[in-house]
Amino acid sequence: MEEPNKANRNIIGIITGYFLIYVVWGSTYFFIGIALKELPPFLHGALRFTAAALILLGICHLRGEKIFRRSLIKRSAVSGIVLLFIDMAVVMLAQRYLTSSLVAIIASSTALWILLLDAPMWKTNLRNPLTIAGGIIGFGGVILLYLEQLNAANLHPHSERGILLLIFGCISWALGTLYAKYRSSREEEVNAFAGSGWQMLFASGMFWICSAVNGDMQRTDLLNVSSASWLSLAYLIFFGSLLAYSAYVWLLKVRPAAEVGTHAYVNPFIAVLLGVTMGNEQVTFTQLGGLFIILLGVMLISRKQKKKQPPEPI
Repeated sequence: MEEPNKANRNIIGIITGYFLIYVVWGSTYFFIGIALKELPPFLHGALRFTAAALILLGICHLRGEKIFRRSLIKRSAVSGIVLLFIDMAVVMLAQRYLTSSLVAIIASSTALWILLLDAPMWKTNLRNPLTIAGGIIGFGGVILLYLEQLNAANLHPHSERGILLLIFGCISWALGTLYAKYRSSREEEVNAFAGSGWQMLFASGMFWICSAVNGDMQRTDLLNVSSASWLSLAYLIFFGSLLAYSAYVWLLKVRPAAEVGTHAYVNPFIAVLLGVTMGNEQVTFTQLGGLFIILLGVMLISRKQKKKQPPEPI
């Protein structure tokens, strides 16, 4: 039987973890937008994840975690590239064409992909008519947003590219989440975070390569980058990566993947709130409608079908 104090600590940890992936992650879309005004996407990712990885791995080493296990490093490399590098690169590239609010709205479809690509749960999920209906409704919302970007003359001329990039990023994040859930997270104990550090380090390596190929360092004068961009980057390092991402990986160890994926319910509302109030971004009724349609689909998929009760004896 679990000790009361330990159980209370677990509950507090879970509540804190969900706050971080719900609220803090929702705010990162806004701060990414600020940082990208002066930092190129690949250089931004390289600086962010290198700093976060080295700090986290250093903390894990001081806590006595075995951070150099071959199997942990190998599986963390896959998670880091698929879960972090591809998704974050896509998000940052997409924000060249879209507002942070719209990026967060489209990213809410990630929960759809997690549930629909979770092969071990297909037998359960695809027998539920609510899952099928939710999938159709949710993807209808994504298509609605894409068509708006394709036809709206007053938006960025290539905004539809941002939509396609984000859909690809959502699929990558879902696949990385499921890999972390079923493979890499099993390589360490519940309260160990070395895997998160290695994932960020491998992601940063990919960002450095892309940054070098793209010539970001030659085109960027770091001394002239404003304090607002540096402060946004610092916020993303400490709150977005060290705290929120580590909380995400930890929650995947202790809670179902579909439940952890519900951060997609809250992130868009936080991002839209910050974008409208602090960033003076415009959100259309079509975008809000698409958001609610996507979330309706996700909630239908997440809803468990009631089991039929046997008839009571007469």
